[in-house]
This record gives sequence, C-alpha cells and structure tokens, in this order.
Amino acid sequence: MSRDDTFYITTPIYYVNDVPHIGHAYTTIAADVLARYWRLRGREVFFLTGLDEHGQKVQQAAAKAGVDPQVHCDKLAPQFEKLWRRLNISNNAFIRTTDDGHKSVVQRYLQQLYDKKLIYKDSYTGWYCTFDERFWTEKDVENGLCPDCKRPVEQLSEHNYFFKMGQYQNQLLDHIKQYPSFIRPESRRNEVLGFLQTQKLGDLSISRPKSRLSWGIELPFDNNYVTYVWFDALVNYISALEYLPLEKPASNRFWPANVHLVGKDILTTHAVYWSTMLMALNLPLPETIFAHGWWTVDGEKMSKSRGNVVDPNKMVDELGADAFRYFLLREVPFGQDGDFSLTGMVARINSDLANGLGNLLSRTLTLIERTQAGLLPAPGPMRPAERELEQATVSLLNEALPRHLEQLEFHRALEAIWHVIQLANQYVDKTAPWTLAKSASDAETLRTVLYTMAETLRCLSLAAYPVIPTSAQSICSQLGISVEFTSPLLRSKIEWGGLKPDTLIHKGPSLFPRIESKPGAKPVTESSVPSQPTLAAPTATAVSAPPAPPQITIDEFMKIQLKTARVLSAERVPKSEKLIKLQVSLGTEQRQIIAGIGKKYEPDALVGKTIVIVSNLKPAKLMGIESQGMVLAAGDADVQGLLTIQEKVDPGTKVK
Repeated sequence: MSRDDTFYITTPIYYVNDVPHIGHAYTTIAADVLARYWRLRGREVFFLTGLDEHGQKVQQAAAKAGVDPQVHCDKLAPQFEKLWRRLNISNNAFIRTTDDGHKSVVQRYLQQLYDKKLIYKDSYTGWYCTFDERFWTEKDVENGLCPDCKRPVEQLSEHNYFFKMGQYQNQLLDHIKQYPSFIRPESRRNEVLGFLQTQKLGDLSISRPKSRLSWGIELPFDNNYVTYVWFDALVNYISALEYLPLEKPASNRFWPANVHLVGKDILTTHAVYWSTMLMALNLPLPETIFAHGWWTVDGEKMSKSRGNVVDPNKMVDELGADAFRYFLLREVPFGQDGDFSLTGMVARINSDLANGLGNLLSRTLTLIERTQAGLLPAPGPMRPAERELEQATVSLLNEALPRHLEQLEFHRALEAIWHVIQLANQYVDKTAPWTLAKSASDAETLRTVLYTMAETLRCLSLAAYPVIPTSAQSICSQLGISVEFTSPLLRSKIEWGGLKPDTLIHKGPSLFPRIESKPGAKPVTESSVPSQPTLAAPTATAVSAPPAPPQITIDEFMKIQLKTARVLSAERVPKSEKLIKLQVSLGTEQRQIIAGIGKKYEPDALVGKTIVIVSNLKPAKLMGIESQGMVLAAGDADVQGLLTIQEKVDPGTKVK
C-alpha cells in the first residue's frame, strides 16, 4: 500500500490531570474532520489521540488524594473518552502512556540512543518549574518565575542524562527550509526558524532521579532514573503503531504521520525535541506539524479563577455536538487565536444552521410531502436556474472542498458549503414552488424544482459530513436514502443525479431548532419550530420571526448622530479575520474606526468610499485598539453589505 492510500492524523496526548476544555475539543474535532474527509476520499485512515499520564504533577496529585498514581490515572482517563464519544470523534485508537506496550517502545528507543552514545550523564544546576516539569537557565527566569506559566521556580542541582540534541541543529534547519509545509502555518514556521537561526540549541535533559520523581518510565540503562515526560510522551506517535490492535506492519504503512495537530504552546517540543529525536533514531519526520491558536472567552484568557472555562460537555448538552463542532471551525481561521462567545455561537446556530441548512431541508421535505405524496418526483428538463445550482454544487464537492480541507482551511470550506446553501435557498425563493403547485400546467416545472432541491441537499450532506456528521446522516435519512459515510464516497468525481425518483422521504424533527436567548439565562432550545410555509401562504423561511425590538421615540432616535465619512485608509487588525482599522475623514476631523467587515471586504476596496457612521458613539476598544465610531452595514451574523453614499457628498454631512 502506497503513502497515497493512507492517512495518519494525531492530536497531542492530553494531560490526564486536566479537565477537558475547549482547547482539547478544538484540536480533536479538527483532527476528526480530516479523518472523516480522507476516509471519504478512499484512504485508510489511522486517527490517534490519548493521554499523557506520567510526571511529577500526577505523582503529587495522587499523593494528595492518597491513592496510587495508576489508580489516579484510571479514574481520570474516562472523562476524555466519554467526551470524545459525545462529540462524535472517530479516533481509531486511544493511547495511554501507562500502557505496557508504550513503555517497552520508549525503553527500546532510549537504549538505542544510549548505545549510539547520543545519551550521556552529566551534572546540572538550574531553575526547575514543577508545573511545566522543565529546567530553565538563569537568563530565562525573571523575578524567580517560570517564563511560561509564571509560577515560582526552585534551583536544583543533580546528575541527569542528556540527549545530544544540539548536534542536530543544522540538520533540522535544513529540513525546515527544504520542506515549507513541515511547520504550519507560516507564522509558526518563521518562529521556529528565527529561534534556530539566532540561538544555539543545547542538549536536552531526558531523565529525572527517582529520589525526586518515581512516577515515570524507568531508564533501561539505569534503574535509578525515569525518563523526562516529554521524551516519553512524544514517542506515543510511533509506539501506538507498534502495539495497539492494528494489522501488521502498521509502522511501515502509516509512518511518517501526515499531520501532527498541536496547540501553539507545544510547538517547540514537537518541531525541535521530537524532530531531533527522530533524526537521531534515523526515522523520517512527519509531513506536517500544524500549530493552531488559543481560545479566549469574551475577550479574556480562560482560567479557573475567572470561572470562564468553556465546558464542551455543557455545550453538547445545551446546543448539540454538531453545532459546537461547526462553530469552532467556522468562527476562526485555523491557526489563528479565537474568541469564544456564547452569543456568537447562538447567532451562528440561528443564522447558518437553522435559517440556512435546516430551513432548506425542512421546506424541501414539506413541499415534497404536500405536493408529491412524499415521493421524490422525477425531474423534467433543466432550465438555466437548475444548471447554475447544479454547477455550484458539483464544483463544491469536486473542487472547493478538497482545496480547502486539504490545506486545513476549515472556515473556507464551510464558507464554500454555506455559499451553496444560500444559493439553494435563493433558488427556492425565486422559483416559488408553492406557487407552481397551484397550477396543473406547472406540474413538470414543480417536479424539476423539488428534485433539484433534494439533490442539492444530498450533495450538501456529503460536503458537510466531516464537520457535522450526525446532521449529514439525518439529511440523508429524511431524504429516504441510506448512505454509508465510512465508504469512499468522494474517491471519484461527484456527478449530479444520484437521487432516484419515487424514493419515499421520511421527514423528521427540525435539523437545527432556533435558540432563544434571554438576558441572564442559559440558552434554551425551542421545543418546537413552526412548520414550513404552506402552499396558500408562502414565506421565505421555515422558522418563526424574531420578536420585534422595543420601540423608541423620535426624541430617542434624534440622539443618534449619523454622518457621512470618507475612507482615507484601511488595514486589517492583526490576528483578526473580521476587524479592519479605518482612518476616515468627517471633513473637519479625522477618526479611527474599527469595523467588523473583514470577511466581506478587502481593505484596499474600501479606500475612497463614502460611508455612513454613528458619529457620537462613545469610544471603545476592540482587541486593544480604540474605535471612535461605528460604521453602518447590513447583515445578521455576517456582513452582507456596507452602507455607502453613491452621490458626491461632502464628508461630515448629516444623515437623516
């Protein structure tokens, strides 16, 4: 079997003492999307995740609880496995570093490096951080605190074993330069290159004396020491291929890994420690190490003390696994930092999932049920409107989806899918099948429209399956078709017309019920959603209209000052996909405005436009940058258009 027939994807192995949070879910969901996609493309996939269970923090936590460290780990491990099941994670294996099979592989590699004289014993004095289980040099430590976690460090002097990591510095530099996709995104690659080009790479302490730490894998050449937790943990990516239940020889078929997904905080350990270890063992390096960003919550760093740690289990309970998966991958470009907002997630569910995909499915099935006795009709001749939707749908599956997912551009892939959903809903509005149903002379056209709607949904289920697998399966089930999504459905080019006429549909519950939020209350899923438009009184959407906003008086409205402003310059705000920093002229003054229009507009396209702003809005800071006003734009969760003045109007003119 060639490398083109397999795909090996890994997450980091998560620390067993942690409570599963949004960061763990984010990495694992992203890996799951890639695994599901490549299975659809016909590759044999091995998707690995698991737990890191050794080290001083585990030993201390177990001692505090009065139990053996292994008992402590056995108690905590199920919380991750349970969450992955709830999030529909399709991992092939779950590794634990306390597994005997893993331990034996680690010891074998340690012995190989020792025999090659790449491990030596020496004395060492340095500042030690118990939390990170890492030594720091004098220049790294500031005010007695660890530079990473900002916790106090202690000075230790002891004998340890060292791996000759430094001698691989030039070899690693050459590899990174030769293979641009080895470290991604490019900003992370540049970080590692900058580090290796400006600093001398030292040797790595890979042991801890048992007198200080006994909970670890014993060195095969000195039973007074255990191995450093990172040497132990990183080897999991290969050890899993040797001892977990797989058809042999798994290592030859799957290694090197296609993608290691990691958080940006552990990029150095993977790009430097792991890479040099592999070089020393004469093993090939992974194809790609992709380091994604961190999540904040409502603009603040997550922490237990703030009480703002996002619990994925609660998200599943309240909003559903597919909605949570969709939001995480749609909201932020993979690789950048993101900000989690419950309000933002509810807006995504209502606008994209409920009003978009859910609405399309519900109105399609309702019309087939009411006009065709629930049987999928045979289509008549296709008109330009049907051809346009067919072309967009097939192009999505055969071109846009592979282009974006294979580059880990999850948000772009979802944008492309929802573009077709938008086109499909517009097609329904324009063709007005409820009107066609009133005239016998339009019966053939009605059948064509309904078939086109249903076939578009079938194709959309294939495209959306990697991200929202349960919903994709529900779409097919409600369309009356059985689809085996674990089979290579996307191995060949997708062609239009896969649905067979006279198939009996099975309309089910609403795919994504709208979420109603009340101030100070948890989001609640509506127990029922109004049915699709009736033939006598069609409406554009399948869900109830939002409650009318409270009315204001003319005096209240007159407090708002709307003025024209000319855009002088525009640039993107770093680390934000949405925000653009505008410098605008109001005639007598110049202002800076931060506008969330970056998904709709490129900065250069805004320069010279005359826009409308709220000029008497109190200044506020967005991502630390002051905004002195607000632009007016149309749209709900996403901006659809900026309010501009076509005629020649002086900047600063009052709008009324």
